Amino acid sequence: MKELRFRIILIIGVVALCVYLLYPTYKDYQNNKEVTAKVESMQGSIKKSKPTITNAELSDTLNTIRDSILINNPAYKSAREKRIKLGLDLQGGMYLLMEVNTAKLMGKLAKDPDAQFNEILKQSEEESKKSEENVVAILSRKLKEKNIRLSRYFGSIREDDNKIIDRLSQQESDAVTRAIEIISNRVNQYGVSEPEIQKQGSRRIVVQLPGIAREEEAKKLLQGQALLEFKMVKDVDFALPVMKKIDETLAKLGGFDSTTVKKDSTKKDQKAIDEQNAKEHPFFSIAYIPNNRSQYIEAYVRENDKSKINAFLENPEVKKVMPDNVQFLYDAKPEKGQDGTNVFRMYMVNKEAELTGGVIVDAQANIDQTTSAPEVSMQMNSEGAREWARITGANINKRCAVVLDGLVYSAPRIENKIPSGSSRITGSANMDEAKLLEIVLKAGALPAPIDIIEQRTVGPSLGQDSVSQGLNSTVLGFIFIALFMAFYYRTGGSFSALALFVTILNLMGILAGFGATLTLPGIGGIVLTMGMAVDANVIIYERIREEMASGKTVKAAVDSGFRISFAPIFDSHITSFITGLILYQFGSGPVQGFALTLMIGLVVSLFSQLVIVRVIFDYMVNKGYKINVG
Repeated sequence: MKELRFRIILIIGVVALCVYLLYPTYKDYQNNKEVTAKVESMQGSIKKSKPTITNAELSDTLNTIRDSILINNPAYKSAREKRIKLGLDLQGGMYLLMEVNTAKLMGKLAKDPDAQFNEILKQSEEESKKSEENVVAILSRKLKEKNIRLSRYFGSIREDDNKIIDRLSQQESDAVTRAIEIISNRVNQYGVSEPEIQKQGSRRIVVQLPGIAREEEAKKLLQGQALLEFKMVKDVDFALPVMKKIDETLAKLGGFDSTTVKKDSTKKDQKAIDEQNAKEHPFFSIAYIPNNRSQYIEAYVRENDKSKINAFLENPEVKKVMPDNVQFLYDAKPEKGQDGTNVFRMYMVNKEAELTGGVIVDAQANIDQTTSAPEVSMQMNSEGAREWARITGANINKRCAVVLDGLVYSAPRIENKIPSGSSRITGSANMDEAKLLEIVLKAGALPAPIDIIEQRTVGPSLGQDSVSQGLNSTVLGFIFIALFMAFYYRTGGSFSALALFVTILNLMGILAGFGATLTLPGIGGIVLTMGMAVDANVIIYERIREEMASGKTVKAAVDSGFRISFAPIFDSHITSFITGLILYQFGSGPVQGFALTLMIGLVVSLFSQLVIVRVIFDYMVNKGYKINVG
């Protein structure tokens, strides 16, 4: 038994890890059942309070209540984030293939475009739709064919074509990057769970929105013009008294259930202090202010607590004590707190914007030659320059927040009056952060429109049918395979059925651990994995049969059967794995889902058949039990 100890510990460890990774999926399933039952019990009271409500309105109301409960409870949200994700074909939602119209970008960048240029640009746009070549390359080629230099429409007369092409290509690429950033921001703010946004080719974007089935709503969300605003941040002398009034008002209202506050200690005395603090200071118990003696004030809010703060601020009594001309906004990107959780800075800013992003004509991230620190230079048009001079002159030493679609990307301090419209924004932690700010500043006046070229909608009922049918096929496949193996190979077949169950468990655990998305083709990959796993058992058992028929002892037959079978089993799995790798690399969407599930399944199948089944056989042989392989 000593020689089996390490392998037994390894098997138990792997199975335990996979069970641990799958637990959030089970917990999310239980949470959904609990919340659904709770929401359904509200139907009667809603109909009683609104007798004229239609079935569609009632359904929307119940769905809103359900989503609110799932989002606002940290435990529900945590389980939902760690569960096995479901693709559109299993959950329902929208698939959109979008294209950034870079031809119109070239039209805007051109100086003095004439009829000839417009015709060439139109031809370039049409040709780009039929090939992977970008618009800049096609346009420059067509201009060259007509002996027209690019400097006729772009750049200066002293620049050669190659330099202009490089700059235009960069601007074309930046337009796509900016579009992805804007779409990501809007989808995250909209509250779509598990969205997928990917760049495809040079100018296309694939967007998958699980749970959204309203076509017009999704189009408005993704195609609307990005709103970039400059808003002044309120000083501590103004903001802190307002926050205190909010806190006092909430305390009078009874605060909130303190059991939902994240505790840093499990000690009873600390728990009592936390609960008392939550009752006396509901706002400040989750909006932490590290230093209120500074000229600037920022509150830090954990990611799980944002929904609570938002609920506080929507309270009618709180709105009465808040000035009408201010609002709270969060950072676009979270920071890591001391306990490793995501923390957002929350600013109090003027509700009315001082300036919008339409006046920005250019932004560029670079390195300050004197300090070697990253900075972003920003250039405005003449109208913006006049307004910017007035704003900066009247707010020296105050902070101005750069806000895109309601999220704060930067809040630099105004050091002096800027009369020219050319500004430098410093304070970025690194060049990546400065580049992001550059993209945000440019996104305020998005130069290239986004066109939807393909759209698919999967209803939730169809998705549920796919889940049910997929699960049924997997369960039935497992039962039939297990029964056949047990009938044909007797004791050995029972071992293979157990190993097959562990194979599926490990496969699902790995999918959950890596945050992979399960699709209908992925379920097909699971069913195929079961076939591959049983195929390996068949090869092993047939070889053991032959060895026992030749007169060898059970122990010798088992050793010889596994040793001889290893090469063909390993070869077949490797060739299948390579095929899956090629499918994953060159395929897309459903093909990738099938390939990923198949590759993971092949690995866990090898582990189950060559390690788990072998350990069971060795244990049975060592204990002297009779082994029957049919």
